[in-house]
Amino acid sequence: MDKNTIELLAHRAGLARALAEFPEDVTVAAKQAADVAQKIKRPADPTAEPWPPMKAGTTL
Repeated sequence: MDKNTIELLAHRAGLARALAEFPEDVTVAAKQAADVAQKIKRPADPTAEPWPPMKAGTTL
């Protein structure tokens, strides 16, 4: 992730002050977030629920 992209994302996220005071930390956090985002697997069926549907009152 390049410097301009990090700065743009930081400003959009409301992190302008953090970027000004701690640019190295914001850069490291942005790179870590990008790495984690690439590792997340998207479901094959976007309408599928990751766990059984929750039904109120069925376990009482």
